[in-house]
Formats: sequence, structure tokens, C-alpha cells
Amino acid sequence: MLGLSGAAMAEPLDGGRIGYVLTERHWAVYETEDSKTECPDGFNGGPREQFDELFPEDSKVERTVLETRLMREGRQFHPTTTPEPFPFKEVQGDISYGMNLDGKVGPEDFQSPDGEAGIDNQLYRAIGCIASYRTDGAVWFFENFFMAGNGYTRWMIELTGVDSLENDDDVTVTTYRGLDDLVTDASGQGFVSGGTQRVDVRWGQSFINEVKGKIVDGVLTTQPIEVAKIPWSQPGVSGGYHLIRDLQLQLKLTANEAQGQMAGYTDVAQFTHRLNTNWATHHQSYGQLSSPSEYRALRRLADAYPDPETGANTAISSSVNMTLTQVYIVHPSEETQAWNQVAKNGK
Repeated sequence: MLGLSGAAMAEPLDGGRIGYVLTERHWAVYETEDSKTECPDGFNGGPREQFDELFPEDSKVERTVLETRLMREGRQFHPTTTPEPFPFKEVQGDISYGMNLDGKVGPEDFQSPDGEAGIDNQLYRAIGCIASYRTDGAVWFFENFFMAGNGYTRWMIELTGVDSLENDDDVTVTTYRGLDDLVTDASGQGFVSGGTQRVDVRWGQSFINEVKGKIVDGVLTTQPIEVAKIPWSQPGVSGGYHLIRDLQLQLKLTANEAQGQMAGYTDVAQFTHRLNTNWATHHQSYGQLSSPSEYRALRRLADAYPDPETGANTAISSSVNMTLTQVYIVHPSEETQAWNQVAKNGK
């Protein structure tokens, strides 16, 4: 029954099954009130600031468009690990959201706001002093805002074999991409539980993963997913996604929503490719996000999955703060799936 409160709806835990759809997500950036703890030297400059420094208006040196604008644009899509020509400000604090992904406590690890040691979130170290990723920054706001209206990014999880949302030592968690709009409240700003989402079994196969988990005191934790593909695209841009290795979920469950984080090792090359194909240089300027400088930081701080030839790490520990709203997940019939497979194979 769409639009009704959780108290008025049918019990969502039906036959040991409950579904949730993603309604809010942000890269996990721990922020203090004045930002001085994590960013004592301020925030990084972006494309406009760097361009002005390289090519000041009062310079008497004549340069062509090829030597200036096109050169800078080319470096967006062909980043390198050559020495950073601009000072890059990494996070200096020792507190971060995230999980202990490797089960160790090392000198580069953070501590969670709750005091847990060994938190792995080197992505935060790289992006935490870029204004665009912080609360109400351009990436923080628009990527979440557009997610709600962009069907490509309709990411869901379904729990099966659930005896209780409070404690259950053996549940199965499956990820899917959905096909339907989100159900909002009258303001259009909040999301209402009890809607329905059809599973995309034709074009969403690469987003389907299954993993075991357990619920302790209302908190779901999952075993790692070896490689997860997470849809993460701006409207009108196809193919926007992140690749996250060893992805784990840690979510506080209720009958109406799931709230917490997903963490894992994000592929650096895909992170940068997705950024540049979804955010033009013009838009990166709102929030002082320099893609070439960010790429160097990501590669420098990457802490997992070394390239077999070069030995350089290709993935960086990361965490996403997220909220999912309860939905009834609708699976197509076996007949429909068979027809979709025929159509996909062109037979």
C-alpha cells in the first residue's frame, strides 16, 4: 500500500524476506565544525585556481588554446603520476568513518568516531579537503540529488531467510538494480517505505551479487563481495558505475529503512573515469575539484590490489554513508526471464 506510514502497511518481513532501495548516499567524509582538525591548511584549489596560477592574466607570454585550455582538458582524461605541480592538502585528522577492511591496525589507519581502531578509508584522506565532497558541496549534493531521479542508479538489497530484524546469525543478502521511481512524501524531499521495485534482470545482471550476512542487535553485517559493481551515474550519462572490491555492508535495520555504510576497496582508474565522464571540468570547478591532482593523490594513497606488473596499488580503501528505504521487491516470472534472455541473445 503506497504512501502509508510504516504502522499502516502490511508487515514488510514477509516469508523471511525484506527489501530496501537506496535513497541517499555520500562518500564518507568526517567533518569537524570548523574543518581545522582535518584540513588545518584549508581546502584544495580546483581547475580555475590552477589555471590562473599556470597562466596568469597579466602575463605577457603569448600562448595558444592548444597550449592552455586543451592541454589542461587533456590531462583530465589522461592523468599521470608525475610529480604534483600544486600543493595538495590531504586530511590530517585521525578520525574517519569506515570499516576495518583488512582486520589489522596500522599506522595509516583511522579511528572511528565511536573509538574503533584500524579504520581503513584512504579515500577520505585524498578527498576530505576537497570542498566538493564535503556537506553541501557540489558532488555531495548533486550526485545524491540526481540519484533519486535517475533510474540507472536504482540500487537495491534484498534479505532472505530472515527470522528477525533484531538477531539472526544466517541471512542471505542479494544486490540488484531496480526499474521504478522512488516513492516520495508530499514534500517531494523525503522517501516513503512500502513502495515496489521491479528487478532489472535484462540489463542489470552485472549489478547482482549474493552474499551471506548476519544481524546482531539490529545491525546487519555482510561477508565481503569479491567485486561489486555499483551504479553511480548522472542523468543522461550511460555506464556510470564504481567497482568496489571486498565490499561489505554494515546497516542498522528497521522495518522502514536501513542506515549505515558500505565499505571496500574502490578501483582508482574507474573512480577517475567515472568522475570525468560524469563531471565536466566546468562542473568540477564548483567545489574546487581538480581531477588530475585528485588522481595523483588516489594513486599515491591506494592501499590494496597491486598491479602484477608494476606493483602499484590499484584500489583505495573507502566508505559510503547510506540510507535505504524499505520496498517490496518484485521478481519477474521464470517465463519473463526466459524471454528476456532470448531477446538479449538476439534469438
